[in-house]
Amino acid sequence: MKKTTFLILSTLLTLPLMAQKRPFTIDDLIPGGSTYYQASVPETQYLAWWGDICIELGMDKCQKVDMQQKNTEKDSAFSTLTLENINTILSANGRKTIDHLYNASFPYTEKTYVLIDRGREKTLVDWMEKKVIWKADLTPDASNEDWNKDSQSIAYTIDHNLFVLTADGKSHQVSSDGSIDLVYGESVHRDEFGISKGTFWSPDGTLLAFYKMDQSMVSKFPQVNITLPSQTPDGESRIATTSPDPYPMAGETSHKVYVGIFNPQTDKTVYLNTGDPTDRYFTNIAWAPDGKKLYLIELNRDQNHGSLDEYDALTGEKLRTLFTEDNDKYFEPLHPIQFLPWNDTKFVYQTRKDGYNHIYIYNVSGKLVKQLTTGNFEVSDILGFNKSQKTILYTSNEKDPLQQNVFSVDMKGKRTLLGDATGWHNATLSESGNYFIDNYSSPLIARHIDIVSTSDRKGTNIFTAEDPWAEYKVPEVKVGTIKAADGVTDLYYRLILPTDFDPTKKYPAVVYVYGGPHAHNIDATAHWGARGWDIWMAQQGYVMFCLDNRGSEHRGLAFEQATFRQLGVEEMKDQIKGVEFLKSLPYVDGERLGVHGWSFGGFMTTSLMTTYPDVFKVGVAGGPVIDWRFYEVMYGERYMDTPQTNPEGYESTSLLGKAKNLKGRLMVIYGGNDPVCVPQHTLSFMRACIDADTYPDLFTYPGDGHNMMGTDRVHLHNVITRYFEDHLKK
Repeated sequence: MKKTTFLILSTLLTLPLMAQKRPFTIDDLIPGGSTYYQASVPETQYLAWWGDICIELGMDKCQKVDMQQKNTEKDSAFSTLTLENINTILSANGRKTIDHLYNASFPYTEKTYVLIDRGREKTLVDWMEKKVIWKADLTPDASNEDWNKDSQSIAYTIDHNLFVLTADGKSHQVSSDGSIDLVYGESVHRDEFGISKGTFWSPDGTLLAFYKMDQSMVSKFPQVNITLPSQTPDGESRIATTSPDPYPMAGETSHKVYVGIFNPQTDKTVYLNTGDPTDRYFTNIAWAPDGKKLYLIELNRDQNHGSLDEYDALTGEKLRTLFTEDNDKYFEPLHPIQFLPWNDTKFVYQTRKDGYNHIYIYNVSGKLVKQLTTGNFEVSDILGFNKSQKTILYTSNEKDPLQQNVFSVDMKGKRTLLGDATGWHNATLSESGNYFIDNYSSPLIARHIDIVSTSDRKGTNIFTAEDPWAEYKVPEVKVGTIKAADGVTDLYYRLILPTDFDPTKKYPAVVYVYGGPHAHNIDATAHWGARGWDIWMAQQGYVMFCLDNRGSEHRGLAFEQATFRQLGVEEMKDQIKGVEFLKSLPYVDGERLGVHGWSFGGFMTTSLMTTYPDVFKVGVAGGPVIDWRFYEVMYGERYMDTPQTNPEGYESTSLLGKAKNLKGRLMVIYGGNDPVCVPQHTLSFMRACIDADTYPDLFTYPGDGHNMMGTDRVHLHNVITRYFEDHLKK
């Protein structure tokens, strides 16, 4: 391991924060609170690219940003790009007016077109010529909109059916038999494998690839609807109704997915000839640059074997398999291939086959050309390309496991850091790749926005926000490492001391835990990623502790796969190492330890309370997994295999048999209509506790899903806080 700007791994570093003027309210700290945005969200500038020109989006006008000087450059091309003028054009064309220009976008380089997107109503305006170029009006029940700027066609869904509206205003209905059992144009495989949508336009927008999902064979979980009573001839019924939710649990029958290609010119659809799609996943859809071929990764249900396959976009016939990839535990493809813009015969492929997610170049014959990035770090995202320099722009944690920085890599594998070397960076590339907007924070910086040149690496600061917590009394935050239960691996922790900390006192402590894959809690963002509730609890007089155990993200495949087939076991061992460290601190009262987490963290909280019943006095578990047999196929079987092939693992990690071990005070909270960790988890645990003569508490949010939003979220955190105040603080 190496030294970094923020952290020497063998040494505890602290982040001293000076005492400020006033305490927080919970509304200041929790999303949905009445003062949350004013108190906790740093100010920003809204920026967009018009080719290589950076545009500042304002309430009343848009203007060009001078990327060499730290001011805004006046430009005659933007003198008419004002809210007043845009609304005049919209009104003259029978369109609804807008309240601001923060959402404006500029899809065409060198054309003075601005896209005004009002959700169902979309308008392309030439602000210089003062006319409407294109418009689309969708019905209120339309969703999943996907617009292609080249053809100006838009795909969308209504009631699980797929439609296409072409630039000439003609509406095409791609499907007519959509239902809860037959879904078109929507995300499939429960959003696993990097899937987030169900439509994919060809490069020129003339063909539309889409998902079709048949889930008629999937068992339906009977969600109960208490807010929309059914209508009867006698009036409104008072009886709750059921809302069937197709939910394939681990080891059970799963849905079937097909990939279609729709041609608006012919009104015809061709389906890929994949054969019987039973127990197979189709993911990472990508088009060839000429739009004649479609690529996807096919994954077996065991998720340990995948193939990159090529199909003819006109006939749907499979042309070949370019290559395959296997893993003895699981293979999880997350990124479609991306063709090099300067060479249509080569593409980028991301994989963790060497233990970390890296960038590889293959040719269209499926032959490896070169692995471009190597090392014990993870490439997190490819931002795009610089065609003139023939470089790939990406983000990774190469500088530090807690950071995310921007890099470029050339075709020889030379990597170059771009932008500031500290903190957590999110970047948006200009069209050519010559510049990027670098929006980042660090433990000492709330928000910093630079425009960075990818050629000379020089950055110009556009905006620096004030710390929104500057006027508040902020507790001290510390970050460091301890050894995992394996005695070798370094784990990062975050420790927050009580406001007005007195080292001579003994404080109760709460462990906040998540612990599952695809998530982390500690990073080099503002205040080391501390959550608002953590700060609130520190203000109430608690030591707050958090540890990213083995199994969490950004540390490589071996780190993640340490939990394979036994979710919760190694994670708990690591968390107990964190507890041992916590109890070694002279100001922590080891008899007053609490634990809280949500989702996988709710599973971890309940697991810790029932596996180590003498360690924690109080726990609050939110939306927990209780038994992995009740969880969905794709995620559950990746990490646990099936209940049929891993009965011992499912049995040993189930919390139903551990209900008898509960000693401390445990509250379980769940959304009454949770579609992720369905209510069966919580209700089954309550039944097991009743049968075992143990006494957890229960709180339900009727009508809410897996997470509480808006004012319900503030209410939730008041409930959690009160439980610790009532049972841990005393």
